Amino acid sequence: MPRRKQTVEIVISLEQALEAKTVDDLKKLCPLLSLDQKLTRKADLITAILQQIEGAKIKTFWQQLDELQKAAVAEVVHSSGNNYNADAFVAKYGQKPIFGTGDRYTYSSKYKPSLLSLFFYQGSMPSELKQTLSAFVPKPQATRLNEVGETIPDTFVVRQQRYWNEKEYEIPLTVCEMEQVGQKDLLSVLRLIQSGKVSVSEKTSLPSGATVKAIATILLGGDFYDDQQRKAEAQYHYTSPYDDIGCIKAFAWTALLQVGNIAELSGTKLVLTKAGLKALQDPPAKTLQTIWKRWLKNTTFDEFRRIDEIKGQTGKGSRGMTAVAGRREAIATALSECPIGKWIQFPEFSKYMVATGHLFEVTRDPDALYICESGYGNLGYSGSHDWNILQERYMRCLLFEYAATLGLIDVSYVDPGVAWRDFGDLWGTDELHFLSRYDGLIYFRLNALGAYCLGLTEKYQPPAIANSQTLRVLPNLEIVASETGLNISEALVLDLYAQRIADRKWQLDLDRLLTAIEDGHQVAELKQVLEQNSSEPLPASVQDFLKTATDKAQALRDLGEAKLIECASSHLAALIANDPLTKKYCQLVGSRGLVVLATHEGKFRKALRQIGYALPPVR
Repeated sequence: MPRRKQTVEIVISLEQALEAKTVDDLKKLCPLLSLDQKLTRKADLITAILQQIEGAKIKTFWQQLDELQKAAVAEVVHSSGNNYNADAFVAKYGQKPIFGTGDRYTYSSKYKPSLLSLFFYQGSMPSELKQTLSAFVPKPQATRLNEVGETIPDTFVVRQQRYWNEKEYEIPLTVCEMEQVGQKDLLSVLRLIQSGKVSVSEKTSLPSGATVKAIATILLGGDFYDDQQRKAEAQYHYTSPYDDIGCIKAFAWTALLQVGNIAELSGTKLVLTKAGLKALQDPPAKTLQTIWKRWLKNTTFDEFRRIDEIKGQTGKGSRGMTAVAGRREAIATALSECPIGKWIQFPEFSKYMVATGHLFEVTRDPDALYICESGYGNLGYSGSHDWNILQERYMRCLLFEYAATLGLIDVSYVDPGVAWRDFGDLWGTDELHFLSRYDGLIYFRLNALGAYCLGLTEKYQPPAIANSQTLRVLPNLEIVASETGLNISEALVLDLYAQRIADRKWQLDLDRLLTAIEDGHQVAELKQVLEQNSSEPLPASVQDFLKTATDKAQALRDLGEAKLIECASSHLAALIANDPLTKKYCQLVGSRGLVVLATHEGKFRKALRQIGYALPPVR
């Protein structure tokens, strides 16, 4: 599908539309109207044609149209504009209506217009004709998003043709249900950041290769693709396992958490913000919803930059790139119209966006973009910047790398090197097995978490999670992990709150636990990890230990910084501490001292002046 083109709609009358045609074109309309006389003058031709199709007479010709042609008329008659949108029509109905037979652009007598040519002139329907048709032309069928259903096939058939060879493969599909994964991964990455093990560039705020690998190891099920495993298990000779796909989820998390104000840069490390520390205790779904909403509005990161093979996006080319918030809004709006719990094939979603007008541009200057070499591989050439090349790549990236990572959608995919090769006609792509790492996305499904994050439902009820048996919590306050091992992120929690005494053994320690509380952590996080990873109730001694720690943590409250003020005499200190204007903002300490909270300092100084005193600066 071609990309959206900016068009200016000019409304003309039926007579003006006929005036714009040549005499030869007008003569070709005569057989459609059964005009007997052979007219040659343009004015006579226009008069005769108008007599045949003006007013209610046009209904006779409309009734002779086939169903597809009637649909083309109905789409314009019941739209807000007068132009026929070929892209939207094909996306909705799957094919073009017949406007005529023969080659329209050879200037030969072989081209014969169909009856549909009586309704459209240069792709536009005259206003008075549209008004007449609205009286009897029924509304077109509603645009429908074709869904696969609640289940999808186990395999995906790929047909590839290179030169004279055509091959067909049946590829196993990988299915990732992300609703629970996204929530668990959120907590895992927060704990990894908390441990000080997530580094990003001070200049770009992007993670290093070592960082994304570290994040990938703690994600539930790992990242979507494992390049080392692909190379080790190379079994399809029609793709190269040596083309690295790279990280998707592991890369996305650092960007998502920074945009969501959950983490921030401190030197070269990410640290949790106050909102990030709170997110460790809050329901993950609420945090994910907040991150998604902020991501849609952020302007600091363009997902299209992740399409590595398309160059020219920086420097002068950046001036032509469109606002990312508008792109995301179009996709998010279409995503919110998807049925919850039903699988959608990506090409059908793309067609639906075009058919319903959920359109967007990636760049206003495709000439600035190129593949391999800016001259020959320039995307400004006709057919090189179509919807499937630019917009669909962007859509796949947003859905696969960000919506799926957050858990809003479930995904089903194949290796990008074996998906459809719709870019093979572009210069410089002969050696490319995929244009983007997201080309393998085949199906996706909006889940309950996604519906909540998109605002389609007010509440979200997470599915019940059965407790695992990876931990044994003993009465002597020891914690022992099973041989199958504990999730790395949950091991980080134990390292934070308890003393590791062996490779898979920890000892609950009050001093270590209180230290974690001083750093802003809460006992509830430790208790949750212990309960979720143990099939038995926590021993009474452990419950008492955790309750004692909780009580001790709640026994004191930090009221913030304060200023200590020394008075010249005990009499003055007592006077100020008891005066109705100042006593609300200070407290007597000793015989001559006053303590004023930093939050009350301004009000205290004002009240102090009112009773005739001033507090000079520190010397």
